[in-house]
Amino acid sequence: MTQFLKGTDRPISEAYRLALLDLDGVVYRGKNPVEHAADSIREAERVGMAMEYTTNNSSRFQAVVAEQLRGFGLDVQPWQVITSSVVAARMVAHHVPAGSKVLAAGAPHLREEITKAGLTLVDRVEDDPVAVIQGWYPEITWNELAAVAFAAQRGAMFLVTNRDLTIPRELGIAPGCGSLVNAVIEAVGRQPVASAGKPESAMYDEARQLVADAQAEAGHAEVEPVAKDRCIAIGDRLDTDIEAGNRGGYDSLVVLTGVASANSLIVAEPILRPTFIARDLRGLNEPHPQPVRQEDGSWRCADAVARLTDGTLNVEEAGDAEAALGSLDALRAACCAVWEAMDNGTDADDLVIPEFHV
Repeated sequence: MTQFLKGTDRPISEAYRLALLDLDGVVYRGKNPVEHAADSIREAERVGMAMEYTTNNSSRFQAVVAEQLRGFGLDVQPWQVITSSVVAARMVAHHVPAGSKVLAAGAPHLREEITKAGLTLVDRVEDDPVAVIQGWYPEITWNELAAVAFAAQRGAMFLVTNRDLTIPRELGIAPGCGSLVNAVIEAVGRQPVASAGKPESAMYDEARQLVADAQAEAGHAEVEPVAKDRCIAIGDRLDTDIEAGNRGGYDSLVVLTGVASANSLIVAEPILRPTFIARDLRGLNEPHPQPVRQEDGSWRCADAVARLTDGTLNVEEAGDAEAALGSLDALRAACCAVWEAMDNGTDADDLVIPEFHV
């Protein structure tokens, strides 16, 4: 059954208790803040929404990321930043006895998180680690990758921080952690048992627990994690942030300040479809109108209407077709119209879809 966009009469910051925010393309771009992001986060916090910042980056220390965010005027503690190294170490700790030996190929941040998780960090395959975690950092060596392969071949539980095939750098696109993981897989002959990074949902699950742990520590009493239906995943990438939300059963908000484009949303496969759409993080503090299917098969969202006629998507807002191509409500209606057609067997490549500029 097709899952269409939802609506909410209240701002998202009031309808949900915990925001699981991606960083690059949502809160910042490299060293620079994304427009409206910091002000919107502060406003959401003012009405009671908690923030947890999630990233597949496995090499940056939480305190470094928190300091960057504080530079944008945000009040962020290091525990509010959850990296794939944090998640990987906690995942291992959930499955092996405290103090177990773990081998790591990765940045100092990954090594520190293994120790913080109550595990014993070892540097040699001969130390017989019960688990091995493969991460990424620019200085990673062939010897480190070989050690991961050797440990996995000897039966160590094999986890990775993320499976991103590429990573953007100043000079271009470089091989990411996933590319190096694939090289180790070729040597080992089997897949890792788990990946800590998105699009797996473990990062969101651990974020909820970290918030509960911090609240319990502050109040000296056990606190239950925020329920999934009161959490919302927020990101700019459909194939990581939004897919992780769908895999884990979380509602999601996609913002158009990073990778995702309006037209990529319209033809998204089910696993990549968000719950809400916003231009930027100002959407945190706004109601979102509900797209509604009309009796004639068209979809209406507020004053915008979208319909498929003979394989062509037509949109208008208050009777204006040109203005609709810049309308967020028209985009919402268009997504629902095309998703319905795709899930009924229509090939998106056979559709004529105008270019939106939301």
